Amino acid sequence: MAKRPQLTGRAAILAVVVCAIAMSLAYPFREYIAQRRQIAAYEQEQAQALQHLRNLEEQRRKLEDPEYVKQLAKKRLHYCEPDAKCYVLLDGKDKTVPVKAERKQAATTPWYVTIWQSVRAADTGDGQKAAS
Repeated sequence: MAKRPQLTGRAAILAVVVCAIAMSLAYPFREYIAQRRQIAAYEQEQAQALQHLRNLEEQRRKLEDPEYVKQLAKKRLHYCEPDAKCYVLLDGKDKTVPVKAERKQAATTPWYVTIWQSVRAADTGDGQKAAS
């Protein structure tokens, strides 16, 4: 009985065809995976944009409330209603030292005169002339 070779011609051709099919499918499969990752990234970006939009809508609703706007003006702009006692803290860390806020009259000296005095004081090296 004759011994048959382990790898026949048919088996070799079949192996080459299977390898060719696998190689021809590798690139489209890799592109499919890359597109799925890109879609997932876009979906995550869309979810973040929607969350940001919800936050902006909530902020808009708050800003439509006049009481909230007053509270914001008092907090951020140090707004003080007429005939109310308002305090300004000199040190943001120490909340125990209140100082009464007073409305200051507009400066009688024009701004450009004040700037010119400070330039002259800087030129002479005398810091006291700028304050006067």
